[in-house]
Amino acid sequence: MGSKNKLKRFKENEIFENVVQPTREEVVEHKLKYRGQWASTFFKNDNPIVLELGCGKGEYSVELARQNPDKNFIGIDIKGARFWRGAKTAIEDKLDNVCFIRTQIELVAHIFEENEISEIWITFPDPQIKWKRRKHRMTNPSFLKKYKHILKPDGIVHLKTDSEYMHGYTLGVLEGLSYNIMYAHHDIYVNHEAPQEVVGIQTFYESQYLKEQKAITYLKFNFER
Repeated sequence: MGSKNKLKRFKENEIFENVVQPTREEVVEHKLKYRGQWASTFFKNDNPIVLELGCGKGEYSVELARQNPDKNFIGIDIKGARFWRGAKTAIEDKLDNVCFIRTQIELVAHIFEENEISEIWITFPDPQIKWKRRKHRMTNPSFLKKYKHILKPDGIVHLKTDSEYMHGYTLGVLEGLSYNIMYAHHDIYVNHEAPQEVVGIQTFYESQYLKEQKAITYLKFNFER
């Protein structure tokens, strides 16, 4: 993407009502006005909130919002030029139950209050295979602790990835911590019992992976022991 195109998208994000771009100071010092009241203040309802972490172009968040008008969806990514597409589509299609936050995922426990979130989707994260990058792995114990804090007691986490490594690593972490694995499959498109919300929505990159005959894995879990 050219720099002119990026600048145009950044400027549009600034005026989109469904995009929130807090400063790091606002987030870390808990000055974000929506914290603890995203449903009541931002969405102006009391519907459950679902996050997509590392939302990329926002395709999953937008489609989930389209299919579930009784839930609120928030896509989070540090790259605003990417989720611009999802934000613009949501505005064009008049989807008022989805928004996007430009911030770092490791700050998620500062953006939301304890027990504020009902579900989390992690879609095609970088597996961070190198040992020195393990602290950035989005299902390492440190990240799981943050998710557990913001999720309701019965809150659910979904992990959809093309990385067998990420799938296996996460299974191992969950088993080691004795968390509840609700569903796990290493190739959802050959498993006819896979949930519709998992196989019924495909991102652009996912469709590319499928053309390359890469298996798509899926995990669903919560923090019950």
